Amino acid sequence: MAWIPVCRLDELVEDEGVRIDVDGRALAAFMAGGEFFVTDDACTHGQSSLSEGYVEPDCSVECIAHMARFSLRTGEVLAPPATIPIRVYEVEVAGDHLLVLLDD
Repeated sequence: MAWIPVCRLDELVEDEGVRIDVDGRALAAFMAGGEFFVTDDACTHGQSSLSEGYVEPDCSVECIAHMARFSLRTGEVLAPPATIPIRVYEVEVAGDHLLVLLDD
């Protein structure tokens, strides 16, 4: 497993997502409630980009296609039609960069 820098902190805006491609993986980075999160970018229901979704005050993201909602902390499905959780990655702040822990 390796810590990979994914973006500068100043690239993230509160309650908005940013798509990041890392080692062939499409990820979504978020800043919500003063916390940082990185998830897989694809909704598990319809494969829409979660980085384009709506970030909610409870640190969740709603898919723009069919309104499935996921916890940014755990990946848990909070609203259907999705039934499969999203993957959430461990993150760390190092200086002015957001790092994500990716398995090899």
